[in-house]
Amino acid sequence: MNTPSQAQPWNTDRTEVRARVIDPRSANGSGLPLCIEPSKPVAEAELIDWISAKKESLSAAILQHGAVLLRGFPIHSAQVFESVLLALGAELKNDYQGTSPRNAVTRYIFNASELPGYYPIPQHCEMSFLRDPPRRLFFCCLVEPQSVGGETPLCDFRLMLRDLDPQVRSRFASRGVKVIRNYGGPEGHGRRDLWQLKPWHDIFGTTDRALVEQKCQQVGQQFEWLPDGRLRLINQTAAIRNHPQTGEPVWFNHTQVFHLSSAQGEYRRISQRLPAYRYHLLRALAAVVSSYKRWRLADDEQAMQALYGDGTPIPDSDMEAVRDAIWRNMVVTRWRRGDALLIDNSAVSHGRLPYHGPRKVIVGWE
Repeated sequence: MNTPSQAQPWNTDRTEVRARVIDPRSANGSGLPLCIEPSKPVAEAELIDWISAKKESLSAAILQHGAVLLRGFPIHSAQVFESVLLALGAELKNDYQGTSPRNAVTRYIFNASELPGYYPIPQHCEMSFLRDPPRRLFFCCLVEPQSVGGETPLCDFRLMLRDLDPQVRSRFASRGVKVIRNYGGPEGHGRRDLWQLKPWHDIFGTTDRALVEQKCQQVGQQFEWLPDGRLRLINQTAAIRNHPQTGEPVWFNHTQVFHLSSAQGEYRRISQRLPAYRYHLLRALAAVVSSYKRWRLADDEQAMQALYGDGTPIPDSDMEAVRDAIWRNMVVTRWRRGDALLIDNSAVSHGRLPYHGPRKVIVGWE
């Protein structure tokens, strides 16, 4: 796919690399991700110099391909990874208002997720429910999984949108989406729900309600204080957004993460890809729990729920169509230690396949 002449612009006087496309599918035909590897071992200082020299080309490649995978470089600690991103010119941030539990490793680098390995993370663009979501997202693998699974799949959400059933796409386009999250607070209420990922004071890093309200207003999300110290967050957005640089339409919402059918829908597909008995069991358990939650709680009382923007329920069949389009277009690449994955968060989603055993992936964003 990529000839040596195509890889030549990536070389410097000190560092020679080769570039290849892992999967040729993408919305613009350029392939996803572009994998760049050094032709011979390089030192950390040489890596930082190469990133600095090629930051404009790397940024252009992230935009063109949707993601760039740096492989075979000496990125073996959070500190080095942070230095790489700063050399790239990334304007890193550390104000995280997503839902996955994350612990800080450096000032700008976090563990990708503290969720247990058996828990699937559906494809999503990071914090897509906020008014100003991250522009780019960066992952690095410090400990590669030894077991089957544990990949961080990618999906071009421009391509996925084109592949989505036209009637389903039309319903989402005309109605938009509304996502609801209910969180317990410092008093500990609401933590026994399996769908409840963390309390609100961990999201906002404070127990000061006035500061929480201020942060909600800054990112354009509604909030409601509930009895027992609980907090409800509501985000109402379009389902489809134009890419801020290219203008291309992109599937850009969190319904496939927050909808109550998500867990069993993901486990059904995972059990076909990773035919271990535990995933069939988890699929059945997720279906039972989701049915119970629907019977017991209204939509606005669920730990997480996604509706159409007009407040009407999204049928499971529509969400199945969404997941079908996503899984048809997913690109799954095994992690290797030292891999750094640079993603255009405005176009390309990420997720996590279940795994067991050691695995450590860290993340930064801008």
